[in-house]
Amino acid sequence: MTELLVKNACVIDPLNGILLETMDIPVRDGKIVSSVSSAADVIDARGCLTLPGGIDSHSHVCGTKVNFGRYMSPEDMRAGRTARRGKMHVTSGYYVPTTFGNSYRYSTMGYTTVLEGAMAPLEARHTHEEFTATPHQDMLANTLFDGNWAIMESVRERDFKKTAAIVAWTLAAVKGYSIKLTNPGGTEAWGWGDDLSSIHDPVPNFNVTPAEIIAAMIEANELLGLPHSVHLHCNNLGKPGNYRTTLETFDLVPDKNNARQTLYATHVQFHAYGGTTWRDINSKAEEITRSVNAKPQIVMDMGQIMFGRTMTMTADGPMEFNLYCLHHNKWSNHDVELETGSGIIPVLYSKKSLVNCVMWAIGLELALLTKDPYQCLLATDNPNGAPFVKYPEIIGLLMSRRYRDEEFATLHEGTGQRTAIASIDREMDWNEIAVMTRAGQAKALGMAAQGKGHLGEGAEADIAIYPIRCHAVDPATEYRKVVEGFQKTMFTIKRGRVVARDGEVIVEGANSTFWVNPSVPEDLSVRNDPEFVRKFREYYTVRMDNYPVQDVYLPRGKCIRTEGAL
Repeated sequence: MTELLVKNACVIDPLNGILLETMDIPVRDGKIVSSVSSAADVIDARGCLTLPGGIDSHSHVCGTKVNFGRYMSPEDMRAGRTARRGKMHVTSGYYVPTTFGNSYRYSTMGYTTVLEGAMAPLEARHTHEEFTATPHQDMLANTLFDGNWAIMESVRERDFKKTAAIVAWTLAAVKGYSIKLTNPGGTEAWGWGDDLSSIHDPVPNFNVTPAEIIAAMIEANELLGLPHSVHLHCNNLGKPGNYRTTLETFDLVPDKNNARQTLYATHVQFHAYGGTTWRDINSKAEEITRSVNAKPQIVMDMGQIMFGRTMTMTADGPMEFNLYCLHHNKWSNHDVELETGSGIIPVLYSKKSLVNCVMWAIGLELALLTKDPYQCLLATDNPNGAPFVKYPEIIGLLMSRRYRDEEFATLHEGTGQRTAIASIDREMDWNEIAVMTRAGQAKALGMAAQGKGHLGEGAEADIAIYPIRCHAVDPATEYRKVVEGFQKTMFTIKRGRVVARDGEVIVEGANSTFWVNPSVPEDLSVRNDPEFVRKFREYYTVRMDNYPVQDVYLPRGKCIRTEGAL
């Protein structure tokens, strides 16, 4: 038995209604309990800000496309180098670090759980191998279904139970956590030399539209009772005027779940553009947030960009090709058989670029104009908008108008005519930041039931203690203290064990991978569907029996079984 007592903590725990209360947190065997013995180890938080461990609800840190991003950027691998010291492995990379680099940086920032934004089912083994080398964060994997042939055929047939059965078998086979749709139907269309400009355009050879795919997958998700909603990267990412597609997509979404949202829309900054060309691009954040404010069934994350070099990577292959045509930088494209695709290209976001300045403003506008912080979560689509190490700066921008005004003064002079950021007075408080970085993610991902995102009795003892005394710091004027404070915890505690102290990782990690295994009646199982089995045999390069990821790839796997309504 191991015991720990965190004393004199200034706690914010939105899911339990605790706001800046000084209290003790007793921990036994990795769980928060009501009391511990006098023999417990003691950490004195000294009145500093204490939060549940941070949760990143959309990040790209593991898997084949991330690894190929490392291959493509040897110059980045020379950055961010750290030598082996103590328990810390050698690391390298800044915007696409090694797995240990990602893990250590998340730990020193107080983050203990990360959702990988897009895992191709056929390449899941690679993702899980990298999960095991991301030692200090519990991992989850969005699983890509946007161009899945079997899914599109079942959607065309309007057989939602079969759609759900395919999802269930795939998630269980590849040890995935949730449904991810990236530009649904679009990458598949591009593979045939075509493109989709509307969610009502049919996918070549399948006669099914993105709107139909989205609606059917929402239905399948709820039939299976999955903990997370459909996680959607909308069509037409990064195109001027795409806000209309985003609003049209949001209007498709029913309110089907009392416990969580029905749709998680990711990196919405990239989907909130007005105008007709790059010459007249402007912010449509007000229109987007007006829609979200009226639809509790939708949650989004910011997709904030920050200025500097980074790497864009996504299953949206055609978007990356369009980006390549703009930048003429090195570019990679990848097709994943009957499932999905991807593209990768390095980018530089510059304050000299009016387009980039408008993008910067839109992300902040989305957060500041969304009334409920549970509906707009903090993320950069790491590394697409910026590396996650920029989160403290984003927190400072959200909490301080003065900081935003100072940054705004350095931007392209046309930014004010294209955006509303300079007129927004809202400054977020400590509780709202806790929601946007912890409680909101736990609720949106369905992980609060797994003890994530809160500090109530029975929760996992994932705790972040920051060197910030909230009662003595005014974020509106002392924003630099806020930024510095969130960059490095005093203590990051993972399952009751101190893993990082004052910016140094001090122990080896042992993370868990959460995955779902939905229950499906035997007569609906695709393993018993001769047509599914035949097509798998004829079109895939692997046998159906070799497709599933073996348990050995998840040495600390945690299976969540769901009972649906099939």
